Amino acid sequence: MLKRSILIENKSSLTTKNSQLVIQSEIRQSSIPIEDIGFLVLDHQEIYMSLPAMNLLIENNTAVIICSKSHFPNGMFLNLNSHHIQQEIFKNQIDASIPLKKQLWQQTVIEKITNQGLLLENITGNKNSFEFLASKVLSGDTTNMEGVAASQYWKTFFDTYDINFKRERFGDYPNNFLNYGYAILRAATARALSGSGLLNTLGIHHKSKYNAFALADDIMEPFRPLIDEKVFEIMQTYNEQELNTKIKAELLQILTQTVYFKDERSPLMVALQKTASSLQQCYTGDRKKIKYPKLWT
Repeated sequence: MLKRSILIENKSSLTTKNSQLVIQSEIRQSSIPIEDIGFLVLDHQEIYMSLPAMNLLIENNTAVIICSKSHFPNGMFLNLNSHHIQQEIFKNQIDASIPLKKQLWQQTVIEKITNQGLLLENITGNKNSFEFLASKVLSGDTTNMEGVAASQYWKTFFDTYDINFKRERFGDYPNNFLNYGYAILRAATARALSGSGLLNTLGIHHKSKYNAFALADDIMEPFRPLIDEKVFEIMQTYNEQELNTKIKAELLQILTQTVYFKDERSPLMVALQKTASSLQQCYTGDRKKIKYPKLWT
């Protein structure tokens, strides 16, 4: 079932009644079945949420995303008991061998570089060397082909725009669009991993002791070009540089974009669940590769 993504930007009160999320603002009241909500983005400093509403959202594996004063996603509530054999899954994940993690990271980087190359070719109309770069990725990406590809990618990506672009986490436009999209993608990936019983803190490659979502940061990598493509489209459509409600709503739509597995099509939020489930099976030894979709046909 395709879940809804809800963005709230006004002073509101969120409560629950009859398994519905009741949203009361100064101008209107509405209610939504909680089981239909996949993502709830709270982007106002005066939003009240009752504890029963919060608990019911979490029990239904809704990712509740809290935004800071600067309107960027700043935190998230996730279900800590979302799988019936969670302890066993945690143990498999913790006990995963270094060679296994290196192989999974190699596959992930190959998928990312391949997707970057396909998108760049579509945007520029020119052939590129990304297929060759992907073929050179070693176990654990010890030669950092991910970084080599990223450098080439961002040097070319916005060439059709009259901007001096430098990819930065807190940089100027269009970094603000990219960063918001990546934050939503990160939350969606974390939700899918949590739903498969995996521990987001324990990454395959990302290992910072300050990172509570290292695994999400690993698994989201091949999906980043979807955000890049969406930002490129937004820049073509809107002559705006501010991250306003319209732009945020456009970026949230990425969660319903169709991606492609071998025998089926899936919205991104559903595909992430399939990818997360396959990673869990890699940890148990039932699979050798993560099931990543093709982002385009």
